[in-house]
Amino acid sequence: MGIEELTTGGKLLRVTRWGEPVMHAVTRQITEFGPELQELVRDMFATMDAARGVGLAATQVGVDLALFVYDCPDENEINQVGAICNPVLTLPEGDDRNLESTEEGCLSLPGGYQPLARPDHATVTGVDPFGEPVTVHGTGLLARCLQHETDHLNGTVFGDRLSNRMRRKLYAQHEELAHLYPEDWPLTPKRSSADG
Repeated sequence: MGIEELTTGGKLLRVTRWGEPVMHAVTRQITEFGPELQELVRDMFATMDAARGVGLAATQVGVDLALFVYDCPDENEINQVGAICNPVLTLPEGDDRNLESTEEGCLSLPGGYQPLARPDHATVTGVDPFGEPVTVHGTGLLARCLQHETDHLNGTVFGDRLSNRMRRKLYAQHEELAHLYPEDWPLTPKRSSADG
């Protein structure tokens, strides 16, 4: 069985919001790679797709396991798809380190976007949902996604990396649009702004 077989057939889960304890705690390492884990991966892919995200960490569906899924384009606009358990992030250093500042958002704080500088390359090593070793080299949006999702598993939300001023702007944006996202979103779809 490959990752392709885990990208469909899942059920939707509620997306956890910033402020809920699971979002701000370090996750547990995964030691069992059986049907239960694979079902969670399927559900995470379904939820990410419904929420129109490019990455989703287990904490974002209320589970404190070191796992994230992604379906995200790299700098060549080629979509990369996968699921990584127990990820370890490596970022370039010294002369190889090039920061790129671009708008970032989070499904767990819907509607808010602020620019954040992150390295334009990232590598994550870990294991797949079947317990096999995996390494992912990310460029472009994928590099940002790998960093963002690994942060989640360490209890860090991207707002933690912003200045106080930028964080206030981020929360203000979210508050303006929060009424469009039901408490159990995406189980209940996002409302259109025409609905009020």
